[in-house]
Amino acid sequence: MSLVHELDGEWNLSVSRYSVTFSDDRLRVVSEFSLKELFAKYADILWEPGKHRYNVTFFIGELDELMLGKRFSAFGQETLDELTGKLRARGNSNATINRKMAALSKLLRKAHKMGDIHSLPEFRRQKERSGRIRFLSRDEEDMLFGAIARRNEDAGRLCVFLVDTGCRLGEALGLTWNDVIDGRASFWITKSARARSVPLTKRAQKAVEVPRDGLKGPFAMLRQAQFRTIWNDAKAEVGLSKDDQVVPHVLRHTCASRLVQGGIDLRRVQMWLGHQTLQMTMRYAHLATSDLDPCVDVLERRKKKVGRG
Repeated sequence: MSLVHELDGEWNLSVSRYSVTFSDDRLRVVSEFSLKELFAKYADILWEPGKHRYNVTFFIGELDELMLGKRFSAFGQETLDELTGKLRARGNSNATINRKMAALSKLLRKAHKMGDIHSLPEFRRQKERSGRIRFLSRDEEDMLFGAIARRNEDAGRLCVFLVDTGCRLGEALGLTWNDVIDGRASFWITKSARARSVPLTKRAQKAVEVPRDGLKGPFAMLRQAQFRTIWNDAKAEVGLSKDDQVVPHVLRHTCASRLVQGGIDLRRVQMWLGHQTLQMTMRYAHLATSDLDPCVDVLERRKKKVGRG
């Protein structure tokens, strides 16, 4: 069934997936797509396989569900604001809404660039709470890592590697033998799509010194679900089961916190973690030392001592 509308001298005909606009001197046909259809069209181009792609698939699927699978040729501000309101009504935090909207923005910008839709809304980042960043103390690390290693030695090695490199769980599991050379680890499949290489501590080097036995990499014998199960069991054993922030990602926070507390400047910490912007690293700024005395030493103009001949 077709619907025809007259708007200010123009006739608009909507037929299933197409919007046809008639005017005095032109005929324009604009395709209409749902979010799921756009995702199917561009997902392989925009997102590499992995955990992030899995999350984005869920995000876009949820947004499409909230839109009731509606097809569109333009995505207006009203639609975006309505989606934001529905996500908040579902209990999504501003941080979660920002992640979902980032995926939506990336998809819509690609569709707009390719001519699939002809207008975009303004994406405004929701203000996020700057809550306390959880990281492990040395005693907590010893207890938790000990309980994990007793259950699975490979999982214990992985924990050491994660906390001393600050890499994400998926990055460590994806390491190949060629990625660990001369005391450094290189991460190629990253969340930011930017490769980075970091030097390894002595114990991190020891953690990757295992027989290859036909494995692709030092942690290839482990799977994320398996590791998380071991983690949760060990967490319960040491009395941390009620702390919902003690998840494997806490090891990345722990690494960053120790670097900042140790006096490493935020730019270097940014490079170490592979953050896209310094703003992401600034979450750890409050942990930096407040000792400003070394600044005076740098600025002081010292007289050169003249040696006696």
